Amino acid sequence: MNEIIKQPVTAVKGIGEETAKLLEGLRIYTVEDLLHHFPFRYEDYKHKEIHEVKHEERVTVVGRVQSEPSVRYYGKKKNRLTFRLLVNQVLVTVAFFNRAFLKNQIRPGEEVTVTGKWDQHRMTIAGSELRQGKVERDETIMPIYSVSGSLTTKAIRKYIKQALVQFGSYLPELIPAEQRNAYKLPPKADAVKALHFPDDAEAMKHGRRRMVYEEFLCFQLKMQAFKKANREQGEGREIVVATEKVNSFIRQLPFPLTNAQQKAVDEVLADLASPYRMNRLLQGDVGSGKTVVAAICMYAVIEAGYQAALMVPTEILAEQHVGSMKALFEPLGIRVELLAGSVKGKKRRERQAAIEAGEVEVIVGTHALIQEDVRFHNLGLVITDEQHRFGVEQRRILRNKGENPDVLFMTATPIPRTLAISVFGDMDVSIIDEMPAGRKVIETYWAKPDMLERVLEFIAKEIEAGRQAYVICPLIEESDKIDVQNAIDVYHLLQQYFQDRCEVGLMHGRLSADEKETVMEAFSKNDVQILVSTTVVEVGVNVPNATVMVIYDAERFGLAQLHQLRGRVGRGDQQSYCILLADPKSEVGKERMRIMTETNDGFVLSERDLELRGPGDFFGAKQSGLPDFKVADVVHDYRALEVARQDARALLDSPQFWTEERFAGLRHYLEEQGVFDGEKLD
Repeated sequence: MNEIIKQPVTAVKGIGEETAKLLEGLRIYTVEDLLHHFPFRYEDYKHKEIHEVKHEERVTVVGRVQSEPSVRYYGKKKNRLTFRLLVNQVLVTVAFFNRAFLKNQIRPGEEVTVTGKWDQHRMTIAGSELRQGKVERDETIMPIYSVSGSLTTKAIRKYIKQALVQFGSYLPELIPAEQRNAYKLPPKADAVKALHFPDDAEAMKHGRRRMVYEEFLCFQLKMQAFKKANREQGEGREIVVATEKVNSFIRQLPFPLTNAQQKAVDEVLADLASPYRMNRLLQGDVGSGKTVVAAICMYAVIEAGYQAALMVPTEILAEQHVGSMKALFEPLGIRVELLAGSVKGKKRRERQAAIEAGEVEVIVGTHALIQEDVRFHNLGLVITDEQHRFGVEQRRILRNKGENPDVLFMTATPIPRTLAISVFGDMDVSIIDEMPAGRKVIETYWAKPDMLERVLEFIAKEIEAGRQAYVICPLIEESDKIDVQNAIDVYHLLQQYFQDRCEVGLMHGRLSADEKETVMEAFSKNDVQILVSTTVVEVGVNVPNATVMVIYDAERFGLAQLHQLRGRVGRGDQQSYCILLADPKSEVGKERMRIMTETNDGFVLSERDLELRGPGDFFGAKQSGLPDFKVADVVHDYRALEVARQDARALLDSPQFWTEERFAGLRHYLEEQGVFDGEKLD
């Protein structure tokens, strides 16, 4: 039955080879793809009263024209037509852009039907459609589809309608009856029809609810079945943890572990000792002490006779880690080496030979670690830092460098629970949500650009007191498209302003690795007091003497990135400050600035960032592994995601799931996804 809807899209009457080619542009290849090409929004043509309409909602109203239409021209071929409309005793303004030709159709005293977007503050409708008289549509909810090439929404609707007639009854029913009944979900065929051709808003809402749950349930089943398969079929190794030695190593650290760090250490050590391969994500805010946790886990692995590798996204960060690891390990006779792009020729060959011979126990590097010519002697633990910056494929290659090494992913981007469940559903998660004792809270201020003089004087005071400052800019050099302060201009401005008072350095992504290293070294040694930089300093660099972070055009950054940048200061025992130079025009921009000044908690920020930006922008990169849902939204539908997660776990744990006919559709889905080959996951 499933095979019927897997037929090429040409099986639908009216779709020939030419149309099929056009549909490929929308990634529609089969009948099933076509039926699952859901609208991305709906236009509501139901007549409403103005007082019922929310700000920025699309609305259709009927009213009587109260004024002659006026047209204003500006720029080339641009114009704005406006008139007053009385909608049931409420006088509103209607504005149409670049539609001056409508002027002759609008006459005072006549009734018209207007559709558009409602601006409650200005009492204005930005019109998209105008019809004479009171017009009632047969369909009050119109779906709008993604289209490509010469395809139109009208054509897509026609093809989908035909596909529903021919194949609607063959849509597989994946959700078991008990879940459908418990959550009052309509059958699959009804839900798909309601999303494409809704009778009313209620039917559409129930159809969507059903499809959201199905997408989440399938996704969670897949993630959790992978996790189960990895644990139970992945040949792990039981690493014998020398508990007393590890405790002794912890005791000789220069500071006590926080409770959260100790809990994370215990969770990782338990994973190392288990026969299953570890697949754990360690989340911790900037400065929460993840590196110490990583070092303890490396020590446990080394004591058991294995090597440990740490992969980081930038060379600067790799060098910094090498410095801190050498300080911890070399007194104990443990050899630490760097493997990165700058290690070349003879030196590189010697290091690779020492790694292969097992003479180097801790290997820190960039993606140079995963190159083919790098071979390990006995790799037991792989740690990747800022793991969402590495593609899934890069992480897989590193994991395959050893005989099933345990894997620990670390990130200082606090990922909201809603996303962690979704993106990292196949991992166990440890969270360090507690700061080490004695760390001062960074004071954050929002300043308008006209306060720059005061900000510069504040920097001058800190420098006189022997401190240092970062100044971050969004772009390297001037751009016609975006009017933002760029690093090179700011560098010249500050050089001029501070002249003989201090040294100003410049850092950006176009510098070579050597040049970056030179600048960073000068800043670390306090030979440079102010470092003007793009966001290349976002990850890594540790300069405890830096107490001021100024961020130009701060509204152009997301909250997670602003928080990462703020975390570059406050690493010493002096009070530190973050100053956001911004004049945001949008409400979202203003809200970001307010949130930054109110909280230093990365997890609170990440939840708010997710609400403001949505999941697609959260990681900034497609490779983050965010699932591509057709209907569901991990932010707005997170309650359904949580329910689906619990249901998926219960299903996989129940013996009936693997044998009974009512679960055959879901089992078949897991087989198609390559999770298992029809055999039960024991």
